Amino acid sequence: MRELFESTMERLLADHVTPELVNSCEAGQWPQALWSLLEESGFAVAAAPEALGGAGASWEDLYPVVRACGRHTLPLPLPETLLANALLGHCGLEARNEPLGIAARSTLKLEGSRVSGTLHDVPWGRNVHHAVAIVGDANPVLVVLPRSRATCTERANVAGEPRDELHFDAVAPVASAGLPQGLSGEALWLGGAMLRSAQAAGALEAILQMSTTYAGERVQFGKPLASFQAIQHQLAVMAQHTGCVAVAAEAAFAEAGNSTELNAWAIAAAKVCAAEGTGVAAGMAHAVHGAIGFTHEHALQQATRRLWGWRSEFGNLSHWAQRLGRAVCAGGSTSLWPAVTANRLDLTLGEIA
Repeated sequence: MRELFESTMERLLADHVTPELVNSCEAGQWPQALWSLLEESGFAVAAAPEALGGAGASWEDLYPVVRACGRHTLPLPLPETLLANALLGHCGLEARNEPLGIAARSTLKLEGSRVSGTLHDVPWGRNVHHAVAIVGDANPVLVVLPRSRATCTERANVAGEPRDELHFDAVAPVASAGLPQGLSGEALWLGGAMLRSAQAAGALEAILQMSTTYAGERVQFGKPLASFQAIQHQLAVMAQHTGCVAVAAEAAFAEAGNSTELNAWAIAAAKVCAAEGTGVAAGMAHAVHGAIGFTHEHALQQATRRLWGWRSEFGNLSHWAQRLGRAVCAGGSTSLWPAVTANRLDLTLGEIA
């Protein structure tokens, strides 16, 4: 299933996602034709169980799909929709073959059968049909809220991707369910961080390929850029970070499998690697390309601006590094090596910021 997903998604995005399309989406266009193709392909509901309208794909199967979304800078909330439908399936709710929004940060309160409050940083909040959120601390409930009943405050990240605020005032969810055992109230936060690490892995692969190609073609002082030792060093460092992020992100997806429990330790490690790798590799990619990489028409800046935006979403480098540090300290010296080898450590310490 994984190989089929990977080849189909790569072909679909390579054929339809162009720098011109990405620029038009940054200007406010919603690419309905492309979303319709994704719906027809079944990718939007792939993570949901077959009995609830999905394909029953595991996160390990879906890793190359999310990575491809990052590599091609897909201007649509497909990764978020995958996560939303996976959570709906874990809660016994029907999958929705439509653009779905998720929000890990909110001020939502459940008052009887109605929900009030604000969802923050909802990817493509202005365009989604419904938003999925978790309400309550002691007894968390997953709710599906109609976008049509929300007041939208439009915002965007550094890449121009919509990150809107949706405010609900005494709105009845179209569906709701208590979280099953094993599904954390932090599921959207953890899942979002896992998605961004895979998207970063894909975008880093893209900028490494662009930089390698450009360095081999561009001639300076009578020689290709790639023949200069300084450029070779930068490309080698970029490759190291790209490989590290890819391995860490794939490990987080593999540890999640298709269970309800996401592996916070693996996700934290992947998010830290992605944030560090972005900081180094994006700067080097622009150094290799020079001024041309910053131009509006060039694909490099589309990838690097998304990398800079994604590294701070669902927890930045400091957030995840501090949570890892607190968990290691709380576990004591004897817990560190078993945590590294078993890929598990309690990361429930600390609040989401």
